[in-house]
This record gives sequence, structure tokens and C-alpha cells, in this order.
Amino acid sequence: MAAKSVNSRIVRTLVSLLLGGAAILGPILLFRQGVLPLIETAFHLAPEWLSVVRRAGIFVAAVGGYWAYVHWHEKRPATELHLRTTRLLLGGASGALLMALPLAVLFAVGAYEQVLFRGASPELLGVAVVIGIAATLEELVYRCLLFRLLERAWGTKLALVAQAVVFALRHLENVEHAGTRDVVTMLVSVTLLGLLWGGVFVLARNLWAVAANHAAWNFTILLSGMPLSGIEDWRKLAPLESRSAGPDWLTGGMFGPESSLLVIASTSVTVVLLLRTARRRGAFFVPAGKSGTEPILSEFDK
Repeated sequence: MAAKSVNSRIVRTLVSLLLGGAAILGPILLFRQGVLPLIETAFHLAPEWLSVVRRAGIFVAAVGGYWAYVHWHEKRPATELHLRTTRLLLGGASGALLMALPLAVLFAVGAYEQVLFRGASPELLGVAVVIGIAATLEELVYRCLLFRLLERAWGTKLALVAQAVVFALRHLENVEHAGTRDVVTMLVSVTLLGLLWGGVFVLARNLWAVAANHAAWNFTILLSGMPLSGIEDWRKLAPLESRSAGPDWLTGGMFGPESSLLVIASTSVTVVLLLRTARRRGAFFVPAGKSGTEPILSEFDK
């Protein structure tokens, strides 16, 4: 009976993940392949405006698809999509601070050096929007969908680890030409970030709070002029032109600050404190039958 129950739980979780993934990706594909070409043909938009419409459409399609999945498949209000301004602001401020503090130390000790101060570029606004949309989509998939469904089936602890590992593996393409040490360091770093943002979601139970934390973290790296998760594309738009002047273990090498030992250490401490706080507040979920006690209910199940 126990094996049958486990198998049934696995099947239910896989089916839910497939349905949820289809609910998010389906509307995105429909918009990009069907609606966007019609808009382009009908309105003859300039490239920059077409880009705005494409990004906005993808954003709305993904969030709308997730809402529809929760509404019709899970048959509950999508409370994680409710806009809670205080949580959003706290999420953004804490995300920026978590990266700004170790960055300041790295500049202070000479691991990073400022080469040139360019000042703010008007193009930074567009980049901020792209980073915000990308962070929201990642949090929608990895925390709202993957983590939450794994948590419902196996509990918060296992779900946190599993989604963090999947999240890290997804970033391997950013260092596909790197050496083994860089790849291993990146996997450790991004797994910790998956735990960090998983922990933020456990506490806030809100997409916008964790997306703001994620986006602010990324945008702070961009402003410093250092590589963002191994991506060099936006460095030329940063207010600072900076360069690495220390060993890779301290600077993070080609992947940037996120793979710095200092950032890994500070993130580790933050994750421990965050998860201890979440557990103390009763935010961890334990499925019935796993601990011999009644489950601690998340706000999705109340």
C-alpha cells in the first residue's frame, strides 16, 4: 500500500507539472507564433516598439496561463499572484542589498577595479524591464510551479533542494566553454540562489516579492559593470566599466560575482537565517503521513 501511495503521488505530481508547464508555455508560443505576427502585419510597428509588445505579451501570456492553470486545475484562488506592495518593496530592497554589500567589499579590497564611470544610460531602463520580466518568468516556473508542486507532494525541505538543483542545472549553458572548476563553482553558487529564492517564496508566498528580490539582485550586478551569470552582453551599458583584478575564487571568474567565494559565503549565511525564520514561523509544509503528525498547511491549502 505504501509503494502504491508513493507511485500515485509521483504520477499526480508529474501530471500537474506537465499541465502547469503547458499552461505557461502554450500561451507564450501562441502569442509569439500567432498573435505577434498579426500585430506586426496590422500595425507595422518600429522594431523597438515591436520588442516592447513582444516582451509585454510574453509576460502577460505566462502569468495568465499560470493563473488559468491554478483556477481550473487546482480550483483555488491564485493568491501567490496577488500584488502585495510591501512584500514587493521589501523583496526588491533586500535583493539589491544582498548583492551590493559583497560587491562593495570586493571593490574595497581591490578584487574589482573601476576603469571608467560612464553614468546612467537611458537604455538601462529597457534592460531593467528585460531583467524584471526574465526574473518573473523564472520565479513563476521554478518557485510558483515546480517548487510548490514538489512541496505539496514531498514537503518543503525536499522541494527546496530539488528545485534549487534543477535551477542550477538550467544555467550550465552560461558556462558551456568553462573549465571544471568554474562549472562546479557555478553549480554551487546557483544552487544556493535557488535555495535563497525558494526561501523567500516560502516566507512571502508571493510571486512579486521573490521576483523583485531576484531582479534587484541581477540588476545590482549589472550596475557594477561585472558579468551577470556569465553574460557579457549588457556590461557596456553599465554606469561603471569595471574589471577583475583578483583571483577567480574571489572575483567569480567568467561567471561574475555570483561565483565569488565571498558572495557564496554571504548567500549561505542568508539562506540559513531565512530558512530558520521560515521554519520558526511555521511556513514549512509537511505532507500528511510523512511525520506521523498533521501537515503544516501553506496558505495555498488553508
